[in-house]
Amino acid sequence: MGRFCRHAALAAVVAGTAALAPPLQAQQPIDESPSEAEMIGDLLVARPIGAVMTVAGTAAFLVSLPFTVLAGNVSEAAETLMVGPAKTTFVRCLGCRKPGYSYKDIEANRARKAAEAEAEY
Repeated sequence: MGRFCRHAALAAVVAGTAALAPPLQAQQPIDESPSEAEMIGDLLVARPIGAVMTVAGTAAFLVSLPFTVLAGNVSEAAETLMVGPAKTTFVRCLGCRKPGYSYKDIEANRARKAAEAEAEY
C-alpha cells in the first residue's frame, strides 16, 4: 500500500507542476531585444529551417488540396501548412521568438504614414 501512495503522490506533484507551467510561462514578458548570439543563431539555423519548412508545407498543401477542398477546410490547411511557417520565417525580427511586428515597428510605420499624408497636402 505504501508503494501505491508514493506513486499517487508523485503523480499528483507532476500533474500540479504541469498545470502551473502554462500560466507561469504566459506571465513572462516578451523580449523584443535579442542578443547578437540569438540573432546569429536565428540567421544561420532557424531561418533556413523555416524556409525549408515553408516550401515543404506548400508542397504538402498542394498535394492535399483536392482532399481539403472536398472536406471544406482549405483555409485551415493553408494557415497550418503555409502561412504559419512563412510568418515564423519572414515576419519576425531577427532573433525574436514570436512572429509578427513589434510595437516599435508598428508605431514607426504609423508615423511614416502620417508624415507621408502631411507631405501630400
